Amino acid sequence: MRFINSWQQELPGSYTALMPTPLEGGRLFYHNAPLAAEMELDAGLFTGQGHGVWSGHELLPGMAPLAQVYSGHQFGVWAGQLGDGRGILLGEQQLTNGRKLDWHLKGAGLTPYSRMGDGRAVIRSSVREFLASEALHHLGIPTTRALALAIGDEPVLRETQERGAMLMRIAESHLRFGHFEHFYYGGEQEKVRQLADYAIRHHWPQLIDDADRYVLWFTDIVKRTASLIAQWQSVGFAHGVMNTDNMSILGLTLDYGPYGFLDDYQPGFICNHSDYQGRYSFENQPMIGLWNLNRLAHALSGLMSTDQLKQALSQYETELMRVWGEKMRAKLGLLTADANDNAILTQLLSLMTQERSDYTFTFRLLSETQQHQQRSPLRDEFVDREAFDRWYESYRQRLLQDEASDDQRQQVMKAANPALVLRNYLAQQVIEEVEQGEKAALERLHLALQQPFNDAAVSAELRQRPPEWGKTLEVSCSS
Repeated sequence: MRFINSWQQELPGSYTALMPTPLEGGRLFYHNAPLAAEMELDAGLFTGQGHGVWSGHELLPGMAPLAQVYSGHQFGVWAGQLGDGRGILLGEQQLTNGRKLDWHLKGAGLTPYSRMGDGRAVIRSSVREFLASEALHHLGIPTTRALALAIGDEPVLRETQERGAMLMRIAESHLRFGHFEHFYYGGEQEKVRQLADYAIRHHWPQLIDDADRYVLWFTDIVKRTASLIAQWQSVGFAHGVMNTDNMSILGLTLDYGPYGFLDDYQPGFICNHSDYQGRYSFENQPMIGLWNLNRLAHALSGLMSTDQLKQALSQYETELMRVWGEKMRAKLGLLTADANDNAILTQLLSLMTQERSDYTFTFRLLSETQQHQQRSPLRDEFVDREAFDRWYESYRQRLLQDEASDDQRQQVMKAANPALVLRNYLAQQVIEEVEQGEKAALERLHLALQQPFNDAAVSAELRQRPPEWGKTLEVSCSS
């Protein structure tokens, strides 16, 4: 295993070098075996109580730990300096296939950027991030990954006293919009350029010698962000805290806290109990993505002209609607494009809103539709059946236009409509068991999340609608 430290070596002044603070009584609790295999890791790292790297007690050869500094806009307001307040970048693993992966230990203790925090993570937040990042990855959505979960005996105070934990997060990069904002607002334009050149050198090497490299680079960031949010919307995922310091320039889902998948389809769904104004509601995510990109454009204004930045930003809506259209057309089983497709989708979503239909369950059941049948298996899920019948007849006529077999269409739909998403109540059930030292529920759910489109791999218990109590769980930034 080989570690490099490009951030430390190439970006002086953007971090503080420091060691993790070991977690009292820390030991490996669970690891992501498929990811470990992808990363070419020795199984010995995970035997017994595991290597000390998982709990901050030891480093692997070549690691040079550091906390990154960045700033950002939080809930629409400039927050100034932020940074890794409870996470430490241990090193960057160089794989044999050329990929570079950050090892980032969350809950690693106090850093110069902890502000009023304690630098720790708890079991609750660590399990939620482990499960959510794996859930999105296997839904095909770009995200950071979770490699290992360590738990300890150290008490950590949140709303109540909880037990400390550490999560090893893996990503191709942790470079955020907020990194660029930090140096721009600090008047350090040369460091903004250094960051941009670093990003291009390591993640867009094909642009290095292009005279328009900054424009092409920023345009790709715009498109990646638009694509990411369109994919979130298609599966009913709400991030909950889309501050600019939580936005990845690689278009990865980053920093899982108060996230939530839709249960009832309510476009105004707010998953973050701390979001009193609903800024980061489900329906606002596309708009917020563009707002955040505008903040990044401002930070990059020394590298490009205003017209170039505007031209790049103009690609956002086009890419968002392109990806959204592809995803939603697949969810409906529409194999060709037609001018009336948006009306069919809008009418269905309107019915679902009125009846608080379960988002995941509705689209999965729609995948069972037979185009020559005048009744859909979805009909009995609606109270206003006359309204549903009117919609279904127009939908069925649209299906017939494609002249595709039911088998062909259903295959497309079932690959776009998961049988399983990580509902908050499922995560909560796992958390409660892990807090008791039991890992069976975590193992079962993690295994099922790896095959979310496969009915045979997802038990009926996991596919069912949430209980009423599961819809009202409060999740805040401390989650």
